[in-house]
Amino acid sequence: MTQNPKTDKTFTLTNDQTGDSIKLPVLEGTAGPPVLDIRKLYAQTGHFTFDPSFTATGSCKSRITFIDGEKGILQHRGYDIADLAEKSDFLEVSYLLLNGDLPDKQQKEEFEHNITYHTMVDEQVNFFYRGFRRDAHPMAIMCGVVGALSAFYHDSLDIHDPAQREISAHRLIAKVATLGAMTHKYSIGQPFMYPRNDLSFAENFLYMCFAVPAEPYKVNPVLARAMDKIFILHADHEQNASTSTVRLAGSSQANPFACVSSGIACLWGPSHGGANQAVLEMLDEIGSVENIPEFIARAKDKDDPFRLMGFGHRVYKNFDPRANVLKAACDEVLEDLGINDPRLELAMELERIALEDPYFIERKLFPNVDFYSGIILKAMGFPTSMFTVLFAIARTVGWVSQWKEMIEEPALRIGRPRQLYTGPTQRPYVDLDDR
Repeated sequence: MTQNPKTDKTFTLTNDQTGDSIKLPVLEGTAGPPVLDIRKLYAQTGHFTFDPSFTATGSCKSRITFIDGEKGILQHRGYDIADLAEKSDFLEVSYLLLNGDLPDKQQKEEFEHNITYHTMVDEQVNFFYRGFRRDAHPMAIMCGVVGALSAFYHDSLDIHDPAQREISAHRLIAKVATLGAMTHKYSIGQPFMYPRNDLSFAENFLYMCFAVPAEPYKVNPVLARAMDKIFILHADHEQNASTSTVRLAGSSQANPFACVSSGIACLWGPSHGGANQAVLEMLDEIGSVENIPEFIARAKDKDDPFRLMGFGHRVYKNFDPRANVLKAACDEVLEDLGINDPRLELAMELERIALEDPYFIERKLFPNVDFYSGIILKAMGFPTSMFTVLFAIARTVGWVSQWKEMIEEPALRIGRPRQLYTGPTQRPYVDLDDR
């Protein structure tokens, strides 16, 4: 149940043609800018608002995530993302997002147990993969297989039953990670590795991705910590495109597996989930450290279409609060692995130059979370085609939390955006022989 944000404040909207005026209520949250309540605007004026891409529209009330892009703030349920990334772990953050508060010791142990024992998938799911080509994009596979989970778990599809909603949430958080690892294995022609209940969430995921039946596999604790931080830092990000997609799909009372599948499809778009992949592709384009000055100059040239990927952020106008956390993890991973990869050396030199160049400093074009996550995932051994899958695994808990919050909202109605029609007006049908 969300708090009632209504206040006594109003805005007056005047029709300059008729002189008629109406008052619009002002709603205020606990943080962030107030909003104008326009729900009765059409009934009172006969007009809709026009806001392409909804960039100036509050689509819902939420108590989950708060972002202030100007100040570089990202908070989950009031907790700063840097504190969570440094002091917490992914499953504790997942509990926080789902339930509103950090768990006590008993709650944490019970939640971890529930997620751990939901990581296995029905054995028949394995056969789904055989229907895909080996060279299929991993996100294409994830869209299909995650949506298909609703065909297996009929006992948790009643969205109006709180117990079933909780079971579905746990299943999704657990099984999407398993399916992601299976997708990686399928793409490289290796056998699936079943999850292990003695490992943490991040350790288990790395095990399922990189272990093979022929020999023992020991999880590198440095990589596991970095993987856990990546999951935390990507867990939720307010009403972004994929989250809004999940909410819109869920508003029709679709089952949560279908809703999360719709979120995965949206995340697949290169303008959303493919930023860290774009960083690696940019590094390939630059080629070597010697070429950096040329590409820096191109990035400064307004007439050149080249852009430095992984620098600056659409939401964060100051700095990405997740970047500093992941930079430390990136440095730790590269030092531990001792990788001699020209592309990674190129990335580090590009970072150094950009952080010292007045052009980037003045425009606050600092490395963002995608810059460092791409480098870490490359160092771990993930192909770039898997980067967005890893994003989806982390974001699943955010999607499910947002879906759950929406379903529990008493005033829930199916989403129905309006439009400004610009097509032909009514015209008579002309018979084929007369055209």
